Amino acid sequence: MKFTTITRWEFKETLKSKKFLIIFCLQLSMLFLMIFVFNAFAANIQSDNGVSLTPSLSGFASLDIDDQGHLFTKYINPSLINIQSSNYNTALQNLNNGEITGFVQVPADSLNSIKNIDTINVKLYLDYSDPKRSVISDEVNSTTNILATSISNSWIDSLIPQNTTQIVVNQQSTGQSLQIQLLTNAMLAILLFLPLFFFGNLIIDSVVGEKEKKTGEILMAMPISPSQIILGKILAVEAIIALQIVLWMIILITMGFKFANPILIYILVTITALPIIGVTTIISAYSKNYKEAGIGITLSYIAVVGVLIIPALTYLSVKPLAANISPMTMVMRILSGETIPFWQYFIPIAFILLVSIITYWISIKLFERDDIFFGPRPGLIRLFLELISFKKIKKIR
Repeated sequence: MKFTTITRWEFKETLKSKKFLIIFCLQLSMLFLMIFVFNAFAANIQSDNGVSLTPSLSGFASLDIDDQGHLFTKYINPSLINIQSSNYNTALQNLNNGEITGFVQVPADSLNSIKNIDTINVKLYLDYSDPKRSVISDEVNSTTNILATSISNSWIDSLIPQNTTQIVVNQQSTGQSLQIQLLTNAMLAILLFLPLFFFGNLIIDSVVGEKEKKTGEILMAMPISPSQIILGKILAVEAIIALQIVLWMIILITMGFKFANPILIYILVTITALPIIGVTTIISAYSKNYKEAGIGITLSYIAVVGVLIIPALTYLSVKPLAANISPMTMVMRILSGETIPFWQYFIPIAFILLVSIITYWISIKLFERDDIFFGPRPGLIRLFLELISFKKIKKIR
C-alpha cells in the first residue's frame, strides 16, 4: 500500500463531503465580497475625497530639487522628506535608478517671474511604481499652496486678483499609479494567499478525526508507514488547495484583475501551502480534540500571516533583500512587472522548503508515537527535549 492510495481516498472523500461544499461556497462568497470592497476602496482613493495614504515618518521619502533661486526649497518640510540639491540630468538618473522617489525642477528665473507677475511652472517628476510617491506629491502640493499664498499676500495691496502670481505643478510619471500599485499588487497578493488559511479544518478532520472516531488503530495497523500516511494526507489537502487557487485566479482575471505572470504566481502561492499544512499537521497530531486543535491553529496562523505580510510591507517601504524571504513579497514584485534576478527566486523557495522539511519531520515523529496518538500525552517541554535529542527520554520513577 502506497501513500498515493491514501491521497486518492482523502481527496475523493473531501470533495464528497457536505461540510467541504458548504465551506467552499462560503469562501467564494467572501471572495466576491472582498473584490467588491477593494473596488469601492479604489474608487474612493481615485476620488477627490479619497483616503489619505501619506505616512507621517521622518525622512520616509527622498526628493531631489533643482532650485537655483532657493524659492521652493525654503518652504518644503525637511523633517518629512530627505531633500538634496541636484541638477536635471543627475536627478532623472537617480529617479530612473530608484534612488529617489521624486524630483522637483524650479525655473532658474523664478524670482524674475515673480517680479514680472508671470506664471512659475514647477515640474514634479515621480516614480509611480514607488508607493512612497504619495508623500512627495502631498508635500509638494502643500508647499506650492503655501508659497502661492505667501507671494499673493506680498502683492495683495498693489495687484488685482487676476494678476496674482500662479505656481503650476506639471506632474510627470515614470511608472504605475499608486492606486494600481497598492490595489492590484498588495491587495491582490493578499487575496491570492487567503485560500491557504481556509483548509485547516481539512487537516483537523483528517488527523484529529482519527482520534475522535477511534479509527486510528485501524489506520496504524495497515501495511503502510506513518510517514506515508502523513504524506498521503498532506498531498490530498495540497491538491484541494491547488484547485482552489486556480479557481480564485480565474475569478479574479474574469473580474478584471491582471496578472503579469500567472503561472509563476500560481506556483509560488501553491508551494507556500506546504509549510502551512506542515504547521497545521503538527498541531492536529498533538491535539486531543477538535477544540484544542482549532485554538492552536488560530494562534499559529496569526504568526504565519505575520511572516508573510510583514516582509512584504517592509519591501514596499525600503526594499531590503531579506524581505524576499516571504513568497508574498515575490508575488507582489511579479504583479508590479518588476524585473527580478533569477537567483532571488531561490530565497523564498529555500525558506519554504526548509520550513516544510522541518514541519513534516516533526509531524511524522509525532504520528509515530503511541502516547501522542492514543495517550497519555507528554507535555510540550518534555516532548521538545525528546525531539531535539532524537531519542525518547526515559521516565524517572
